[in-house]
Amino acid sequence: MSDDSGRLNKILSRESAGTAMGMGETSRFTPTKEYYELKTRIHDRLLDTVDLTLLDSVDKQTLRQEIGKLVERILYNEKKVVPLNLRERERLITEIQDEVLGLGPLEPLLQDPDISDILVNTYKHIYVEKFGKLHLTEARFKDDHHLRKIIDKIVSAVGRRIDESCPMVDARLQDGSRVNAIIPPLAIDGSILSIRRFAVDPLELEDLIQLRSLTPEIGELLKGIVRAKLNVLISGGTGTGKTTTLNVLSRFVPADERIVTIEDSAELQMKQEHVVRLETRPANIEGKGEITQRDLVKNSLRMRPDRIIVGEVRGAEVVDMLQAMNTGHDGSLTTIHANSPRDALLRLETLVAISGLNIQQEAIRRYISSALNVIIHIARLVDGSRKIISLQEITGMEGNVITMQEIFSFEQTGIGERGAVRGRFRASGIRPRFIERFKAFSIPVPYELFEPRNILEV
Repeated sequence: MSDDSGRLNKILSRESAGTAMGMGETSRFTPTKEYYELKTRIHDRLLDTVDLTLLDSVDKQTLRQEIGKLVERILYNEKKVVPLNLRERERLITEIQDEVLGLGPLEPLLQDPDISDILVNTYKHIYVEKFGKLHLTEARFKDDHHLRKIIDKIVSAVGRRIDESCPMVDARLQDGSRVNAIIPPLAIDGSILSIRRFAVDPLELEDLIQLRSLTPEIGELLKGIVRAKLNVLISGGTGTGKTTTLNVLSRFVPADERIVTIEDSAELQMKQEHVVRLETRPANIEGKGEITQRDLVKNSLRMRPDRIIVGEVRGAEVVDMLQAMNTGHDGSLTTIHANSPRDALLRLETLVAISGLNIQQEAIRRYISSALNVIIHIARLVDGSRKIISLQEITGMEGNVITMQEIFSFEQTGIGERGAVRGRFRASGIRPRFIERFKAFSIPVPYELFEPRNILEV
């Protein structure tokens, strides 16, 4: 162990050149290949000492402390302490604790509440998104094998697998964060890992208002839309906040209603008690046993739901979702990827067409216009902020075209000094037809809400 101690001292002393045992300022430390090799050897020796079968039965904090003590013992040789300063020793111990109990270099990033996305572009580069902007971090993996071990650890925890026969996978972490991994031969330069963080404390309507994602007037209207059991489609691009908005809308579903949620990877954070959560299942190694969203939507109709919430429609399940909306399951909610409300309708048509349903295009459009009541379109602006840029009501058909009318909108007027988007929310002056439904549910809505003079500059 003396050779390891000497090499560790030599490697880490680069960080503290010119300092004495942690006193004074330290220079920036860049881990070398030798550092990673030595850390791996200490890690391997630790695993020989620890009984892995006991990891789940011991409190995690206690386990971290015990692992820290074991690492310090390994760094001793015949009672000779390796001359490391406090910062160097804590760094090494923390990294090894994260390797054993967590996800290695990703663990500190997962503890940062300001990080919304973690993007691993091969083992060399780890990017994070903070406040809508991407930043390259100093963290990295030792090599592709190290990254693959972390990916395997994530996917095996939820009963998934990733290998050459199945080189891409969707999974989730214990906190619910969504994970996508893709490995060679599909990923040419090396394994790629993407983590969409799961908010520990999900945003509420008040938070969206404070973030200027919408106005209080729009918020009140959204409450009424959900309580009046209107069918809602939330559209937007990747990372615009569709699932966040869906979560916020779900808060307004009455607690006495039975809710069934259907997702590819469970992300929704429902606060009601009467909730049934369903999640798809991929095929096994033999290519059998797959359960799709369409299977779950069909099954949910036999579960006596008051509300059906589909995380995102992206395939043949759209047919059964529209059928549910058209056959008494009012108040259903779902999301779809699209660049505008009109594109969202076009994508719905396309999904119905590729599902194999052999009906005319006009019939498909009438089916969609009859099923949906409201489209909420969300966009991510150049400064990273997310806003509801259009709230539209579907009013029916004119000839062969689905007709809509915009109730509220957001228009960008410029860029501020610090790069923040400037714009204004405004009412169109159109009084929606669903106001009559609000009256049937005794939901008060002041008509002044829709006056075009209601403008909020942001």
